[in-house]
Amino acid sequence: MNAQTEPMATETTQAAPTPAAQAPTKAAPYLQNRELSWLTFNERVLDQGADETVPLLERLNFISIFWSNLQEFFMVRVGSLTDLSLVKKHIVDSKSGMTPSEQLDAIYARCRELYPIQERTYEEVRRLLGERGVRHLRPDELDDEQRAFLSTYVHDNVMPFLSPQIINSRHPFPHLENGALYVVVRLNEDLGPKKKDAKPAKADKDAKAEKADKPDKAAVKEAKKAKNLGAEGVTLGLVPMPRQCDRVIELPGTGFPFILLEHAIEMVAAEIFSMYAVKHTNVVCVTRNADLDATEGSDEADEDYREHMKRILKKRSRLAPVRLESERPLSATLEKLLLARLSLKPHQMYATAVPLDLSFTFGLASRLPEKDRAALTNPPFSPQWPACLDRNRSVIEQVTERETLLSYPYESMDPFVQLLREAANDPSVISIKITLYRLASQSHLAEALIAAAENGKEVTALFELRARFDESNNIEWSQRFEQAGCKVIYGFRDFKVHSKICCITRQTEHGLQHITQLGTGNYNEKTAKLYTDLSFITTDATFGRDAVEFFRNMGLENTSDNYDIMWVAPLQIKPMILAGIDTQIAHARAGEPCGLFFKTNSVTDKDVIEKIVEASQAGVPVTLFVRGISCIVPGLPGWTENVRVVSIVGRLLEHSRIYGFGPRDSMKLYLSSADLMTRNMDKRIEIAWPVLNDDLREQILGYLDVSLSDTAKLRELLPDKSYTPLGMFAEKDDAGDTILFDSQEFFIRRAQERRLVAAEEEAARSANRRREEQLLATNEMDASERAAQEIRAQAAVAVAAAKASETAAQMAVATAEAAVPSAVAVPTTTAAAPQGASVEGTQPAPTSTPSRPSAPMRPQPTTTLARATVATRPQPHKPSLLVRVLSKFVR
Repeated sequence: MNAQTEPMATETTQAAPTPAAQAPTKAAPYLQNRELSWLTFNERVLDQGADETVPLLERLNFISIFWSNLQEFFMVRVGSLTDLSLVKKHIVDSKSGMTPSEQLDAIYARCRELYPIQERTYEEVRRLLGERGVRHLRPDELDDEQRAFLSTYVHDNVMPFLSPQIINSRHPFPHLENGALYVVVRLNEDLGPKKKDAKPAKADKDAKAEKADKPDKAAVKEAKKAKNLGAEGVTLGLVPMPRQCDRVIELPGTGFPFILLEHAIEMVAAEIFSMYAVKHTNVVCVTRNADLDATEGSDEADEDYREHMKRILKKRSRLAPVRLESERPLSATLEKLLLARLSLKPHQMYATAVPLDLSFTFGLASRLPEKDRAALTNPPFSPQWPACLDRNRSVIEQVTERETLLSYPYESMDPFVQLLREAANDPSVISIKITLYRLASQSHLAEALIAAAENGKEVTALFELRARFDESNNIEWSQRFEQAGCKVIYGFRDFKVHSKICCITRQTEHGLQHITQLGTGNYNEKTAKLYTDLSFITTDATFGRDAVEFFRNMGLENTSDNYDIMWVAPLQIKPMILAGIDTQIAHARAGEPCGLFFKTNSVTDKDVIEKIVEASQAGVPVTLFVRGISCIVPGLPGWTENVRVVSIVGRLLEHSRIYGFGPRDSMKLYLSSADLMTRNMDKRIEIAWPVLNDDLREQILGYLDVSLSDTAKLRELLPDKSYTPLGMFAEKDDAGDTILFDSQEFFIRRAQERRLVAAEEEAARSANRRREEQLLATNEMDASERAAQEIRAQAAVAVAAAKASETAAQMAVATAEAAVPSAVAVPTTTAAAPQGASVEGTQPAPTSTPSRPSAPMRPQPTTTLARATVATRPQPHKPSLLVRVLSKFVR
């Protein structure tokens, strides 16, 4: 999906069936048909393709968006009205009083006005791109070199994948796929033998109607001889586009010349159908009804809902055609044949020189050199990490400290994805519950949820499998979630769950904590880069209780209104909006300040419109900021003279929903996932919630002030149902030059500037942290060095003391040894110790075994015994004082 492209959904805006004889109620002058209003919106998208302030390739992309929008409009809205037109009951539109058939006639007539505008715009952009070297060539514009190259290329890379078909009695008309391109080839049926059937084939009838085209019989015979004999009664050949081949074929030449695959195949049609004479070729495309009732047959208790949706999707491709397009006008014969085979009428067929599939335009930029690409496209922009969050800190910690509001796509969705990743690995997280309406095919958000389930968290995912044109993607993701251990539930039978809510439950030291996220847009990383949306994250306990209650009700399929702070459709949003408008009406009648503001994608609900008209009549100023459909016509005296409707269609798709009650200074703001449409408020599960934080309130009001100051893209709806031209509100400078202010470009630049400032601040903080760490390390080194010096000094003192002690000990030993001779010179007065007794001990020594009598003992000097005793007594080993001091220092 691209900017200004949002999948449509069916909304039945028809009044209750009335008897056919009853005259329809005349439509109020302040109401207009929603289908015609949407076509006017798509024309504003096409206007961007003609806007000279937009780069050329971006202009081409807007033309492509117009094409894809219109295709989906026919598939959904025209398909739905076609079904209603077949109902026998008399049904009328509640706002315009038109029957389904009358609406279809008006739609086909309006589109006949839009096709020539698209063609002129495309041809102008094609011409300007050709001057810049990006040349989209048609067969008659090729030179000889390019023709030779293309012939070789087609034979080598295209012909092997072609599956041509012929149409005759034995080869019935095939099923033409919705949106697929076919090269249709008008063949000369006269080359085949004539049939003798009583009832001639339709091809034979067509042949009679083209007598002027009949070749000479002799020439036919010669052609038969020259060619292989073909089948009988063949008037038509079809060649589907091979999916294996590139749509854009680059040709030799300066710049980037290219031709489209369908035109290359047309050039070799005579070779493909070599056994027939080719009269002419064309390219056609069929659009089919894609409006399916997903509840049909869903009551079978034994069928899995996912399997039911798969079966429903298979039906879509075979629904009835609602439009036929061709690149050139069809011949009378071919037109009659195709319309009959497709059960279409002439007013449902359109011829345009614009390629019937413009999806190739978005890939052209990537095939150009960088310098050329930069000159033809918008400056690249990537959503920025929000300045309010520190990228180097835990997101859980930061959102716990303060409420956060993210503004997509100016700010990135990454913080929310990071929040889920942290929750997946946080031991305190118990459960994660989320609603999923549209997911990107490659989704980091989904992977984070799957990782949480694999880590043992309780993950509950409510998938809405009926998200139009995303059904298959949602089915695949729901299967992956189940395989990972997630609890998967689906939307209600009668209500689509369109809410955007996530609840993370944590067990903290203070009890359970709920981190609640509410959004105005989808959890889709791709569209989050193109759609303007708001994402609110809080740990407020009241929001947490409502979130828990919401998921409990979803599991029980209960449309409850038991909420403290949130409004939940279908029971609450519309009544609360009507009550809020009534309050402003009362203020106006009392002469008090009042006002109303609504930013929404579309306004179609008649009850809300009638209440807004009542407010206007009471004097309440009303501003409606509506991107798409506006069924209310402003500026009509006596009805809507106090209502202003403005719209911005630009580089980004304005998608956020904001409700405001009261004058700006005291306005109560609500954010919501719901547009002011009957489908949103009566047939879906939607959420609206108040903005109670003053800082966030000012942030939103500032965003709206800037948007409403836009002079480049903002346009106003006039009482005649047309819009002011682009640049209508622009001012001129002193030199007379027009000054255009593009609010979206302003927000892009501001997000980049804020991110740069935040990055500089973070870099400064990092530098300061590094300096502090270095200083601390230096201080620690200085302190360590001082401590080491002190220790070394103490060790030196200890060593000196040890040496002194050792010297003193040595001196003491020397003194003792010097005293021994004087002790020997003293006369012995003490009796000799008895034999066998120790000098110091008192216990007798053990006696030896008796032996022969010894000789009389010779008296020994006492000192000799004393010295001998000292020498032989065992002494414990004791380290010196120096060793003890040094070992202590080492320890």
